[in-house]
Amino acid sequence: MVKVYAVKTTAKQEQAVANLVESAIRDKDKSEHGIKAILVPEELKGYVLVEASFPEPVEQIIQSIPHAGGLVKVKKDKDEYVIRETKLEEVEHFLTPRPSVTGIEEGSIIEIVSGPFKGEKARVKKVDETHEELTIELFEAMVPIPITIRGDSVRVLSKEEKGGE
Repeated sequence: MVKVYAVKTTAKQEQAVANLVESAIRDKDKSEHGIKAILVPEELKGYVLVEASFPEPVEQIIQSIPHAGGLVKVKKDKDEYVIRETKLEEVEHFLTPRPSVTGIEEGSIIEIVSGPFKGEKARVKKVDETHEELTIELFEAMVPIPITIRGDSVRVLSKEEKGGE
């Protein structure tokens, strides 16, 4: 059974903690520490997820790592806390990549952040989730020509307003 443990970290130090854990286990035999994987989900601030056979070696390793606070524990009864084992199903959504166009809707106002039109603002005319592309029309263009760009090269400025239009 896969066991995943959450390590508390100082905010914005998640990647540094993960790198130090990796350095600490790199030269050791896997049976010595039991760590199989280290995950730093971008949307989970202040935590690093560690897949391991058992929690004790993980605790020992993170004791010497700056910015690592310890394993997440839950209250068992009145005065006793136990290390929380996270099930794989709880972290599975961190393992599947999200399409870059998720959350972008037709009519949204976007800013292009890379490519030849960098800095330009535009309105989204069509969202193609399968190809992760957007069809947009630039605001500053003399003639409105639809342009197709990748979804990861834009930043949403405002969503389409729904209602009495």
